[in-house]
Amino acid sequence: MNDHCVFCRIVAGEIPATRVLDHERVIAIRDVSPQAPTHILILPRRHVPGLAELPASDGLWNDLMAAVQQVVSIERLDQGFRVVVNQGDHGGQTVPHLHLHVLGQRALGWPPG
Repeated sequence: MNDHCVFCRIVAGEIPATRVLDHERVIAIRDVSPQAPTHILILPRRHVPGLAELPASDGLWNDLMAAVQQVVSIERLDQGFRVVVNQGDHGGQTVPHLHLHVLGQRALGWPPG
């Protein structure tokens, strides 16, 4: 845990959040500033600064993807959804803790950003 990381503090229960999933290695919470009618953040419980810092051999990626599938089912995103991972300042990452955005329940344009 990183004491200065807002997502680590959410995982630890120090900051309240509306949890959608709560698993051994990941949690999913509702975004406090949603960019779509459904906007869920999927966070690893352990502090990983970003996708670039997660080794390809780490099974955490599989846990994150399984959580995406569960969130899609829970939220009934049958018409489609988008999964976004921001990395670094130029990629739009505002919290240096790996997290996936699951957005849905509206048409999402392309290109993003």
